[in-house]
Amino acid sequence: MTTFLVEKEPGFGEVRPGLTIPGKIDKMGYKGVDTTELIMDGLRVPADRVLGGVTGRGFYQMMDGVEVGRVNVAARGCGVAQRAFELGVRYAQQRHTFGKPIAQHQAIQFKLAEMATKVEAAHAMMVNAARKKDSGERNDLEAGMAKYLAAEYCKEVVEDAFRIHGGYGFSKEYEIERLYREAPMLLIGEGTAEIQKMIIGRRLLEEYRFQG
Repeated sequence: MTTFLVEKEPGFGEVRPGLTIPGKIDKMGYKGVDTTELIMDGLRVPADRVLGGVTGRGFYQMMDGVEVGRVNVAARGCGVAQRAFELGVRYAQQRHTFGKPIAQHQAIQFKLAEMATKVEAAHAMMVNAARKKDSGERNDLEAGMAKYLAAEYCKEVVEDAFRIHGGYGFSKEYEIERLYREAPMLLIGEGTAEIQKMIIGRRLLEEYRFQG
């Protein structure tokens, strides 16, 4: 596999001979990032556009990009979860039922405790994966674990914050509604949970190979 750099003019339609960019894809979340397709039909690229100047390195370049991407998605999951927790713990102190803030009800305190613990655990694993990547060491195991845990915990923390908000969480007037739409992308970006578990399982068997 060989990777090429392909330049294009801004905009949509046929942006250069052989390369067409259709219109934006309308998404449930991640509105701040445009998403579209690349349609290549008869596209020709000069040989000097080979990434790194050496052919046959595409697979390794892609895998390196995927590892960075998984740490990136983990970091985004940590950020969304952190914000969801902040919104949840704030609203729990503002909303009153039975004469006191719902934050004083044991059920809500348990939920907040679980949310905060998940935020901290995901953040620690993400930082560990990022540091290993920065060091130049192999980090596909750590990146896979961080992406898997942070994305799953993000979904759970956001949903708990959504539940704490009650009916208000369904209203676009409250920020938690947007976070509820953002979280699903992290579950599938840079590989689903099933893909991450396959990678983690294979790497663990390499690392802890039984010599019998």
